[in-house]
Order: sequence, then structure tokens, then C-alpha cells
Amino acid sequence: MPHQKHQFGDYVNYALLGLISLAMIFPFFYVFSVSLTDPDTYVQGEFILIPKNFSLDAYKFVLGTSQLWNSLQATLFITIVGTILNLFFTMTFAYVLTKKNMPGWKFLTFMVLLILFFNAGLIPSYLLVKELGLMNSLWALILPGLTNPWALFVVRSFYTTIPGSLEEAAYIDGANDLQIFQKIILPLSKPIMAAFSLFFAVGLWNTYLNGIFFIQDPQKWPLQVFLSQMIIESNTTLGSSVNFDEFNQAPPPSETIKMASLVLVMLPILVVYPFLQKHFAKGVLLGSVKG
Repeated sequence: MPHQKHQFGDYVNYALLGLISLAMIFPFFYVFSVSLTDPDTYVQGEFILIPKNFSLDAYKFVLGTSQLWNSLQATLFITIVGTILNLFFTMTFAYVLTKKNMPGWKFLTFMVLLILFFNAGLIPSYLLVKELGLMNSLWALILPGLTNPWALFVVRSFYTTIPGSLEEAAYIDGANDLQIFQKIILPLSKPIMAAFSLFFAVGLWNTYLNGIFFIQDPQKWPLQVFLSQMIIESNTTLGSSVNFDEFNQAPPPSETIKMASLVLVMLPILVVYPFLQKHFAKGVLLGSVKG
């Protein structure tokens, strides 16, 4: 009987997890189906589970402008360069926070804690970017947020799980702090680096508000800003920011454009995530179990 109860409980868990998985997968499937539906047969508000009259017109429309490729290049630059810089400053700064005997350690820790609880807000950020001369520059989307206090404390907690005897042995062998960090700490930090690479990359890939506030030139818009503007203006005849003159036909329904844009935005992250999933789960767990 206990064995049967145990099996019954497992079946209930499997059923619940299956339903939750379907609930999460269904929106993606719906978005994909609408994006592949022929714009001429699309009806606003109609539930579409299987694409009606399969068509790639929405994708051709979204991909048919040079402005999109400019935005894609801008987003790739922001994501790749920003992720590398975020990782560099997070890993090094967090390592400094583990050195309690370092002069100024209390002050640095206090400042990180202060930023964790109090955010300066939009206006100070805008004024900072303006004073640095970064307005209308892609660096305005990278430099002001090179790290964040939550990431610093998680990585710092991960560093505390590394046995101190490794560093002591390296000191005895004549290694300095930089050599220890490069040859001992970083190789042991691959799981946490993989986890935060994904965190940083997703955040930078989805840059939207900062792109609106700091970038005025449409040719430098991040991908998210460009696609949102395309969706808004495809439902009007203005086309003030997106150059619709490049198209030889009227825009498809805004809903199909929206769904095609969502697929294009999600696809790169969905492709990358499976390769980092193993390290991602391990890194988050290791960095959060000890504080």
C-alpha cells in the first residue's frame, strides 16, 4: 500500500508538471502559428492553433528593411560587448569583496548594499549619461550598468565556497593575487560565469527603455525598440520612424507582424539556452546556498 501511494503521488506530480509545461509552451506555439498565417486570411481575435494558409509574408515584411539589420547589428554589439564587460567587472569586483583585510573593504561593501536597496532612478541616470557625452551612443546602453549589486553578492557567496587553503598554498608558492584569480578562481568559477553570462545576455538583448531614452537616431535603435516601433506604425499610415517605402506592398496586419517579431526576438535566446542550461542551474545553486 505505501508503495502504491507513493506511485500515485508521483503520477499526480507528473500530471501537474505536464499541465504547467503545456501552459508555458502553448503561448509560444500560438505566437508561432499566428506569425505563419496568411495575412489575407487572418481575422482579428480569432483563435489560431494551426496556421491558416501557411505564409511567410510577416517575416518577409519584418526582415525586408535595412533598418532592421542595423538594429540587429546594434543589439549584437550591445549583447556581446556588454556581456563580456559585465562578466569582467562582476567577477573581479566580487572577488575584491571577499578580501575583508583590504583597506576600504567596509566602505565598498556598504556602497554595494546601499545601491542594492536604493536605486537612483531614471533622471539621475539620464543626467549621468548626458554629462558623460554618451547620448545617442550604444555605449550609453552598456557602461552605466556594468554590474549590479545582486550579481556581486551572489558571485561573492560563490567565491566563499572555494576552500581558502587553495589560495594559501598559491601564496606559499609565490603567486600574487592576480595570478591566483586568473589561474585558480576563474577556472573554478565556470558554472557561475555561465549562469551570469545568460542573465546578462538576456537583459542586454532585451534592452528597450534605455534605448528609447538614450538613442535618438533610428539607425542606432536596439532591435527591441525598432520592432516595437514597426508594430506601432504598421497599424498607421505615418511611418515616420520606420521606412516603409522599402516595401512594395501594404503592411500585413499588425498582429501577424507582432507575432513574427516576437519569434525573431526569442529565437536567439532559445537557441543559446540549451547549451548553457547545465552550467546555468549549477551556477545559480552554488551561488545562492551560502551567503
